[in-house]
Amino acid sequence: MDQLKFHTERLRASGLRPTKQRLAICKALFDKKETFHFTIEKLKKIIEKESKKKISTATLYNAVNAFKEKGYLKEISLKKNQNFFDTNTKHHHHFYDENMSQLIDIEEKNISVNYLPKIPNGKKIKSIEVLVKIEKN
Repeated sequence: MDQLKFHTERLRASGLRPTKQRLAICKALFDKKETFHFTIEKLKKIIEKESKKKISTATLYNAVNAFKEKGYLKEISLKKNQNFFDTNTKHHHHFYDENMSQLIDIEEKNISVNYLPKIPNGKKIKSIEVLVKIEKN
């Protein structure tokens, strides 16, 4: 099955209309071999370069948030106004390169969490995801 048809069917199955903009966003996000980490601003540049057409930031926010709600993307909040999105929605860890403003996956086998604090009453651990901030030395 070609990728355009796959994305069209996936959007329809999720209750989302396969508009030209959503299909362009799907192509930019999901036609990659590797996990893709991005900000809305980075995605806007990529889509406009690939399609040679402008796309509104509001359209991107709406589509990305719809994809996130459907479970196709994961949001990673790093700073007050800096959110990354990840096409790998499984629980996993990251390096965050502060100089490059870039997320890099860390393999699960390379992280070991041996001790955890006492969990507040009435709460349970949903997941453990480690973020290691790195910078030039």
